[in-house]
Amino acid sequence: MAFVRHESSYRHNAKPAYDWFLFIPLGRPSSAEGYAQIQDPAWQDYKKETGGLFKSRSDIEDALDFIGWYNNKSNKLLGISKWDPQRLYLAYHEGQGGYKRGTYRNKPGLMGIAKRVELTARQYGAQLRQCEDQFKCHGWYQVWPFCR
Repeated sequence: MAFVRHESSYRHNAKPAYDWFLFIPLGRPSSAEGYAQIQDPAWQDYKKETGGLFKSRSDIEDALDFIGWYNNKSNKLLGISKWDPQRLYLAYHEGQGGYKRGTYRNKPGLMGIAKRVELTARQYGAQLRQCEDQFKCHGWYQVWPFCR
């Protein structure tokens, strides 16, 4: 969810802004679109691997599934811990090849965003744990939703 927050601010139809020459639109700098700002080549790989004929980048469930799929690949290919949102985001943003080459090191703005993604992920994790505790039953005799 932290990736979506920082990629599109939860807008289902987000796309990069157009590049302009004076008043002439030159097109978008990338094919990224949707909640997770997924580019065409990565989206095609995902659909091929997961059999996602009817998946959409503007569907939050599909976008989150893509992020999980991509992060799992980054974990296996690059050895990034699944509990390291900052490095996972850098691999997500730069691509796994770019991450391997260290292209993010020359981008201080991106490093700042990756740190904010990590803080957001930790905040969301704390909120989730708080919610889980609120609805958890603590005795064998309790039945949700009457646990409290």
